[in-house]
Amino acid sequence: MLAGVAKSRGEAVAKRAREQARAVKKQAKQTKREARTDDTAHLSATSEAALFEEFARLSAEREAGAISEDHYTRERSRILAELGIEPD
Repeated sequence: MLAGVAKSRGEAVAKRAREQARAVKKQAKQTKREARTDDTAHLSATSEAALFEEFARLSAEREAGAISEDHYTRERSRILAELGIEPD
């Protein structure tokens, strides 16, 4: 009978540890989301539109073969970072 109690205690401890790990992960995601929102909050609609226009121009230059793939990748990452979007 004591073995059953010990087993259920062990299960309870393991369950609590899983719940704590989930809570920590959830909090980390929420903090990351809030930081991303804070970063993009400072962008005005005008500067955001300008960045999207720059990205469209960059994509067109890439399609036309006017710029290298490396240049495109660097600039794309920079623009997405300024917009607060995580690149793939």
